[in-house]
Amino acid sequence: MAQKKKQTPKININKKWCKQNCGICSGFCPKNVLEIGEDGKPYVKDPEACSNCGLCELRCPEFAIALEGAEHD
Repeated sequence: MAQKKKQTPKININKKWCKQNCGICSGFCPKNVLEIGEDGKPYVKDPEACSNCGLCELRCPEFAIALEGAEHD
């Protein structure tokens, strides 16, 4: 039986909606996929590590993060 390859979700961050220096998304990420950049906004540091838990999307108070390409586990 062939193993199914894990599909890496695409993490979309709408920087216009994001509040600078909030840090909630990176704080809740259990795999440290997101990091806060020098501009005070999040960026995807390690997309391959994403477990698709959806906590970043769920916890963002500004709805600035959306996961695409995989169903939430």
